[in-house]
Amino acid sequence: MSGLFDDFRSEFNKPNNTLVQLILVNVVIFLVLLLTKVSLTMAQNLDAYYLVRQQLMLPGDIRAFLHKPWTLFTYFFTHEEIFHILYNMLFLYWFGRLIDEYLGNRRLMGLYIMGGLAGGILYLAMYNLVPYFQDQADTARMLGASAAAFSVAVGAATLLPNYTFHLLFFGPVRIKYIVFFFIILSVAQSAGTNAGGNLAHLGGALMGFAYVKLLQNGTDLGRPLYWLVDGWSNLLKPKPAVTVSYRQRSNATTQASTFVASTSTTATSASTPDQDEVDTILDKISRSGYESLTREEKQKLFRASQRN
Repeated sequence: MSGLFDDFRSEFNKPNNTLVQLILVNVVIFLVLLLTKVSLTMAQNLDAYYLVRQQLMLPGDIRAFLHKPWTLFTYFFTHEEIFHILYNMLFLYWFGRLIDEYLGNRRLMGLYIMGGLAGGILYLAMYNLVPYFQDQADTARMLGASAAAFSVAVGAATLLPNYTFHLLFFGPVRIKYIVFFFIILSVAQSAGTNAGGNLAHLGGALMGFAYVKLLQNGTDLGRPLYWLVDGWSNLLKPKPAVTVSYRQRSNATTQASTFVASTSTTATSASTPDQDEVDTILDKISRSGYESLTREEKQKLFRASQRN
């Protein structure tokens, strides 16, 4: 068991591992809820489990939500049924790999979280403003990462509409058609028994489309989120011990020079590539195809497209 915890901790310590980390957070919360349910069922205290679960689910009634505003965030990390989390995590993994590869792990995180928030906001708006749903708002509750996963999927389809997945029994299918099918399915079921979940899907889908379209025009909606996450990470980082030595001045100067050079290199690698780099990448595409590009080359090409 300790080895399992060590593996989890190792995955969270790896840099640029956002996709796996998002999946692990969902899985850990699912397992904790599962064990809690089993334990409290054996203790004949299932009401306590429902009380715990309600602290994570997003209520449909706006007054109930105002008493539990954190549920706008917790609901899209919470699952109760095994097939529900399996479906959502597979969906997130398939499309999240594309976002991670072409846009980077920070934007994958931005799409996931902002899609979940957008889905929750649309869900609350519909259940409190539309007469058809208002009668159900008192009993409505929502959980699951579907809205966040839809945001990632639509973002990938907006960025790479002609990218092909090879589906069992169907063969190669462009992802724009796959995503379009699931959107139509959500629209068709938005007045059914799982209306809230399907409305959230549509909210996440709208966010995924808007996020990528604005990003292609040079506007990154996720910047405030990145700033918050970076600030939180810096607070949690242990502060290095400060040592003072007057005999190692030259060595310290060398280290400072190295740091400046490293910072300069990092900034340069994240900047917009020049025309020579773009031409080299385009030549490689003409020789070997788009799929032969490395992750860094794909991201450079995307940054170049933002410049134009």
